[in-house]
Amino acid sequence: MFDIGFAELILIGVVALLVIGPERLPEAIRTASMWLNRIRRGFNEIKQEVQQELHNDAVMRDLRQTGEQLKTDASAIGRDLKDSTAPLNEPPKAATGGAETQPQPAENKAE
Repeated sequence: MFDIGFAELILIGVVALLVIGPERLPEAIRTASMWLNRIRRGFNEIKQEVQQELHNDAVMRDLRQTGEQLKTDASAIGRDLKDSTAPLNEPPKAATGGAETQPQPAENKAE
C-alpha cells in the first residue's frame, strides 16, 4: 500500500518507543490499529456500495434495452398482423379463369 519495508517499520517502532514511552506504547498501537480498521471498513463499505450501484445501473440499462426491443418487436408483429388481415377485408374476386366479369351493356334489339 505505502511500500513500507521491514527496516522502515523497525525505525518507526524505535521512534515510537522513544517518543511515546514503553508504558503507553501498547495502548497507542491498539488505538492506531482500531482507527486503521475503522478506516479500512469504511473504504470497503464505500467500495461495496459503488459496486452495487454499478451493478444496478447495468441491470437497469439491460432492462431498458430489453423493453425497447420488446416494443419494436411488438410494433413489427402488429404491422405484420395488420398487413396480413388487409386482404381479408377486400371484397373477393370472381373465379372465372382469371378474367374478371364486368356487367355487359344491354344491347338494343329494336330491329
